[in-house]
Amino acid sequence: MIDTYNSFLLLCGMAFLFGAFVPLIFKKLPISLPMVQVMFGIIMGYWWTSFPFLNPLDNGTVIEKISEFVVLVSLVGAGIKLDTPLQWRYWQPTVRLLLVTMPISIFAMAILGYYVFSLSLAAAILLGAVLAPTDPVLAASIQVGPPNTGREDTPRFTLTSEAGLNDGLAFPFVYLAIKIAEAFADDKPLSADLLRMWLADDVLWKIGAGCAIGIIVGKLVANMVFSKKTTDTVLSQGYVVIALTLLSYGAAEFIHSYGFIAVFVAAFTFRRSECDHHYHKELHDFAEQSEGLLMSLVLVTFGIIIGQGLNANLELTWTVYIVGFICLLFVRPIAGMIGLLGLDIPKKEKWVISSLGIRGIGTFYYLSYGLNQGVFNDKEALSLWVICSVVIFISIFIHGMSAPSLLKMTRSAANKH
Repeated sequence: MIDTYNSFLLLCGMAFLFGAFVPLIFKKLPISLPMVQVMFGIIMGYWWTSFPFLNPLDNGTVIEKISEFVVLVSLVGAGIKLDTPLQWRYWQPTVRLLLVTMPISIFAMAILGYYVFSLSLAAAILLGAVLAPTDPVLAASIQVGPPNTGREDTPRFTLTSEAGLNDGLAFPFVYLAIKIAEAFADDKPLSADLLRMWLADDVLWKIGAGCAIGIIVGKLVANMVFSKKTTDTVLSQGYVVIALTLLSYGAAEFIHSYGFIAVFVAAFTFRRSECDHHYHKELHDFAEQSEGLLMSLVLVTFGIIIGQGLNANLELTWTVYIVGFICLLFVRPIAGMIGLLGLDIPKKEKWVISSLGIRGIGTFYYLSYGLNQGVFNDKEALSLWVICSVVIFISIFIHGMSAPSLLKMTRSAANKH
């Protein structure tokens, strides 16, 4: 056991070393760090046969907690990055993606899950919910630059703000899938009361309370950090970032609201305090490095799981790959273009925003959370893991190779709002 643990630490060290040098080595090539780390994990998982088999069905709680923390750090980083003020004309594309594009994506993937993979209604909805959000972790390379650097054009701002909010807004649909599964398990039919309770509690209350907690915590921490007594004092970025994350998340979860929404809103609220202060960039740098280290760990492990599955001759039909490409190349782009209809944005920018719907670590969290409730059978759980893993794998490579070219289609110089 100790030998395996030490070997795993060695692999993680190599992955972190990749994180330092890959951006320099492949600077002029469309090869992203996540692509290299996943491939490294696949090779290790396939050939390192003495390593324990990492079955996601047996390690659901570990996957949930690790992916949860990675997403939380990413959400803080996303909120602190944003220079754009909270004004309707700037945030309208984001709102359209959240209220139009995401529900269309959930519905489309649920239909595919139900009719193509013969999933139950609850499992199909869960599939749509976990694959709908744009991932804030893997989408870091297409997001805005550090605070006060001016790198905040419309596509980057929209993708950053969408990734910061849609992780929390996908949760109501995860809960809907769980509630439907519970009802069917108890031989209860779907009822209007179930939907009313879901709308009142899981949608209205939890979203509203999460936003409120985020605003309160963000303002309180900002008042403490930027008070006259601490203005000239060097405060540890690590303590502040982690405190902002855990205070907002813990408070939101304590009152049974959405912690992901609270964390992003808290970070953005904090960012709007003393907007030009250099401390925001220091916080961003700490959050970004922490996120990168955690992402490396998750992606190498993800690659190992894929490699072990290939070595174990896990059967994958062409249907899984076809649906994965449909999700990334048709569902998200079409839903994105529908959501952005009528907005005064150049067509090229609309296309870039719609096409770069990266799927990733947030999907791991939602899927493991939903399956850990114990209301889905093992057969459906395995199918969901296989489908989501294939979609994420395809997304890492398709978006990793296409993102630089797509972003060049928009304005070469970032236009600050």
